[in-house]
Amino acid sequence: MPVFKVCLKIFRKNWLSVSIYIVIFLAIALLISATSVSERPTTFSQKKARVAFIAEEQTPLVKGFRKELSRSTTIVALPDQSEKLQDALYFRQVTYILRIPKGFTESVLSGGKMQLEKTVVPNSIENTYVDLNVDQYWNLARLYAAHDPGISQNGLASRLRANLSGTTPVVMKTENAAKTSDSFSMFYFNFLAYTLSAVLIMGISTAMMVFRRRDLRMRHYCSPLKQANVTMQLLAANLLFAGASWAVLVGFCFLLDPQSIVTMNMLYFLINSLLFTGCIASLSYLISTVLKSLNAVSAVCNLITLGTCFISGVFVPQEFLNSTVLKIASFTPTYWYVQANTRIAKLTHFSWDHLAPSLYSMLIMLAFTGAFIAIALVIGRRQQATN
Repeated sequence: MPVFKVCLKIFRKNWLSVSIYIVIFLAIALLISATSVSERPTTFSQKKARVAFIAEEQTPLVKGFRKELSRSTTIVALPDQSEKLQDALYFRQVTYILRIPKGFTESVLSGGKMQLEKTVVPNSIENTYVDLNVDQYWNLARLYAAHDPGISQNGLASRLRANLSGTTPVVMKTENAAKTSDSFSMFYFNFLAYTLSAVLIMGISTAMMVFRRRDLRMRHYCSPLKQANVTMQLLAANLLFAGASWAVLVGFCFLLDPQSIVTMNMLYFLINSLLFTGCIASLSYLISTVLKSLNAVSAVCNLITLGTCFISGVFVPQEFLNSTVLKIASFTPTYWYVQANTRIAKLTHFSWDHLAPSLYSMLIMLAFTGAFIAIALVIGRRQQATN
């Protein structure tokens, strides 16, 4: 199989330029595994706000309220000075300043409308819990005072402490097989699109352009090898190169994330990436029929791989991209590959209804593959006729 062997020699000769993309890809994959992916939390703990508590009166209810508030917040001792309180809020030493004005307790017990004074950091989520605790304590105090007017402040404080001492345990249930959108495998297979595209375009396009040189084609026509035989050997060599590239890149995922191998999500990741490999291999063949110079392969490779990856969600998630950009990206197979990966990562059930959106994206990639092959054959026929 002389044509097959020559193809392998061309692939080996270009191995250095191909390996650069692989090294860059593995560096990115290691970076993702170290920083971007974290384990899903299995327990819940409330984040405590840092509160400056200023009380202008020291009644039993106020003291009880301070103890109750200290259970869910961190109370920071600060002097009652406007400048120091503002500085503490600015530098985030506290996120909530609560002031109880003089006469507030008496107003609560008598049904008055005196309000607590607060100063907060805007849009702070933990401050929401502080507001809930404040409202719960004093609304319950008003309720007791309205229905039991003779109750003492010490007795009321004891009842409030007993009523509010309960806690509710939070249990987070997750399915063992579930792969979420922040899984390492999804990030890995998304970034795989860049490296796989670059490797296949550089390898296959270069090899095919060598065999399309006029002097080499003339030799083939003069040789005893039939054109069908030459085509089959070229096809076998390209398939071997594409399959080997896919296997090597996917193999590193198993090394970096071995626990995901046994999941159903990984099976569909592999199917999706294999279909994408075939699509890019056919695109590489099309590129080889269009280009006239080997020097242009590298430029076209970078343009296609970087361009499609930037607009299709490989480097930036699709949910952060503009709708116009996504519409343009939908005319590339990379967009549908990334979309399928994102949907596969979220699967916890694998019935037809859940798989249908991912399979739809895969079918579109198959359509791209067929279109690339058909266009390449038409261009190849015309070039043969003109030559």
